[in-house]
Amino acid sequence: MIELHPTAKVSHLADIEDSVRGTRIVVGAHSVIDSFVKVKPAGGSGDLVVGEHVVINAGCVLYTGNGIHIGNCVAIAANCTFAPVNHAYADRSRLIREQGFLPSKGGIVIEDDVWIGANCVLLDGAVLRRGCVVGAGSIVRGELLAYTVYAGQPLAAVGERR
Repeated sequence: MIELHPTAKVSHLADIEDSVRGTRIVVGAHSVIDSFVKVKPAGGSGDLVVGEHVVINAGCVLYTGNGIHIGNCVAIAANCTFAPVNHAYADRSRLIREQGFLPSKGGIVIEDDVWIGANCVLLDGAVLRRGCVVGAGSIVRGELLAYTVYAGQPLAAVGERR
């Protein structure tokens, strides 16, 4: 089920697939989904909930997987990938595509007032606390502290918002 607030703006060039499993895709007030954003319910039955005043820039891909919850006033730069899902692969006697998925690590949670730079990848279990900043090209797994600036590979704290 796709629920778009009347003030949300979704580009006609965005591709938001509706779920066949009943997953909810919710876009809050005054949020913007730019051109060539792809939302795909795949890999689980989690919801995608986008808060108010969120901007998701061009080229981002969001798999709903085990769920994505984005708070208010979040800025997501171009070409980011959100993958809250984990493929099973340990059984060498079976093809990976036949092994399904591993248990959830909690989906992806992004609190309010977060900025995510271009070309970032957020994995299952990522928790971005209020006000944090993630530099371009970062891979995020696990919890990031509030008002802390992260960058690099491997990801490291490089500063803080004062």
